Amino acid sequence: MTAARQTTGVPGLDELLGGGLIPGTLSVIIGATGIGKTQMGVHYAHAGIEQEGQGGVFFDMCSRGDSQNHANYADRMKNWELKVAEIEPHINFDAFLSGEMQLGDYMHIFNYSGKRVTKRDLDWNEWHDWQAQLNNKLTCAIAFLFGNCLRGTKRVVVDGVEPVGRPNDSIQINLFEYIYHQILRKDPEWVARDLLRVKYRANAAKVANLKYDSTSLGCMMLYTSHETMLDDMIARPLDEGDTLSNANTLIYMGKIRDGMKVRRGLYIAKHRGSACSEDIIPYHIDDSGIILDV
Repeated sequence: MTAARQTTGVPGLDELLGGGLIPGTLSVIIGATGIGKTQMGVHYAHAGIEQEGQGGVFFDMCSRGDSQNHANYADRMKNWELKVAEIEPHINFDAFLSGEMQLGDYMHIFNYSGKRVTKRDLDWNEWHDWQAQLNNKLTCAIAFLFGNCLRGTKRVVVDGVEPVGRPNDSIQINLFEYIYHQILRKDPEWVARDLLRVKYRANAAKVANLKYDSTSLGCMMLYTSHETMLDDMIARPLDEGDTLSNANTLIYMGKIRDGMKVRRGLYIAKHRGSACSEDIIPYHIDDSGIILDV
């Protein structure tokens, strides 16, 4: 594997991806609930400890219940202790800029709602309440992601993205588009401007010393699908402008028939700029995470 690639952390998967994932791009893992997406995210984030000297962070957008239990998965799979982000909207910028502020390893951005956060599932008042909640927490999201990137994180896992009929109707997907393009892919100085706002000028000299290479950041989105069977995912069209169609790497995880049994299988639907396997790869999950059956 070349140094330019990021390892997935799943034994055998990098070889199927021509050496691993390409930094500076978006990788989307899509599959039904319980298929192993969160385990994939933990593998990828933890692999950063060995490859880059810093583990990845988790940004959880689940709205229908509790978070995706990343800390439990990380502890069981990797004996890795994750700390929750407890960032308040009124940020102490001196502590943030000096590195004294505790940022945590994962953030659960939304409160419990019991519903998907889309225009179709919420009434007018609920929809605008969610938008207000999002605007209130956006500063926290910027501080969490920007601060961790400044401290050396090169991997971001976005989880809890739920399926919708039209992507523009989803607050989760709109939020993802913002954090991906306006935080992870943006020059650090301009991200600092968004975070500090009116306090930017007073802190401009300090900000000038805060640098990282945004082109080295890898982002993995874990996207819940309507479909359960892998064949149905492979057959689905990728709409122009959809987040999935814009991803550099797209991996489907679903159920496959094997005689009288149903197993798990993954398929690399897209991996731009690289050779990749065209096979359907069976896998299983144990306490250590995803094991490819090859």
